[in-house]
Amino acid sequence: MGFSSSTNRRGLFRETTPFASGMMTTDGPHKIYYEQCGRPDGKPCVILHGGPGGAINSTMRRFFDPDLWHMVLFDQRGCGQSTPNASLEDNTTWTLIEDIERLRVKLGFEKWTVFGGSWGSTLALAYAIKHPDRVEALVLRGIFLLTQREVDWFYQGGASMLFPDAWEHYLAPIPEVERHDLLGAFHRRLIHPDRAVQAEAATAWSQWEGDIISIRGPEARPAKFGEVDFAIAFARIECHFFVNKGFFDEDGWILKNLDKIRHIPGWIVQGRYDVVTPMASAWSLKAAWPDARLNIVWDAGHASTEPGIVDGLVRATDAALKL
Repeated sequence: MGFSSSTNRRGLFRETTPFASGMMTTDGPHKIYYEQCGRPDGKPCVILHGGPGGAINSTMRRFFDPDLWHMVLFDQRGCGQSTPNASLEDNTTWTLIEDIERLRVKLGFEKWTVFGGSWGSTLALAYAIKHPDRVEALVLRGIFLLTQREVDWFYQGGASMLFPDAWEHYLAPIPEVERHDLLGAFHRRLIHPDRAVQAEAATAWSQWEGDIISIRGPEARPAKFGEVDFAIAFARIECHFFVNKGFFDEDGWILKNLDKIRHIPGWIVQGRYDVVTPMASAWSLKAAWPDARLNIVWDAGHASTEPGIVDGLVRATDAALKL
């Protein structure tokens, strides 16, 4: 276990553009956009975006040395450039895991390093548990185990005690009589046939996360959080997964199945003041996975672009090169 200092921090690698991209078909209506970046014959990795309901972006490529890594990124079902947009049909943790495996086979990799933050860490861990022989290493940030405790903390009450001003905006679309079950109340609106109803709920939902994602304040919120189309896809898919408890068989499924991946090398980078995915989850993961390296960044929240988080992730991906 380590603690990040504020001196001699490393920054992101240089900007890169994809050397290839395409659309991958699935067994259903979804078509998955993917891109490949870096060195075509480099060490393979797959980069999983957050949400669920987010999308890939160019910054995600910059945590890996483009001269040494073959990076694969894709927009998960209903997200980004994948189609159909914002679709909840056949959109579960298990179908996303199928997509990761389908992409690995398509690109001809025997194994790869799996990188993910927030929901990306959830999906990375679930994928590794299902396919441990295909994962060379895990590099994770802002650990989210998708337990009921974590979901309640963020969407029903808990984080609200630290950000009552932002919470007030989150509550605005929901009448007092429905606030005993905020997840259910938002879900009803996010699947409503009227797009205006969806948009009002999605904007409040997305702004809540965007406002508290970084200790640098709302100004650090990703620009896409303010776009209605992105907000609707993000909120609809995220709420869909959380109402369905991540589609896991039981609460705490990841930790209960962690014995399947204890042998896999892992790096965990966690902001001390992460309010979206509090440090208790990273601490529990480290306890169940003693050989994983836990880097606690004392001056960071949840955002991947905070300087201490960048430093920790860049050092982790460099260390994974040596495996």
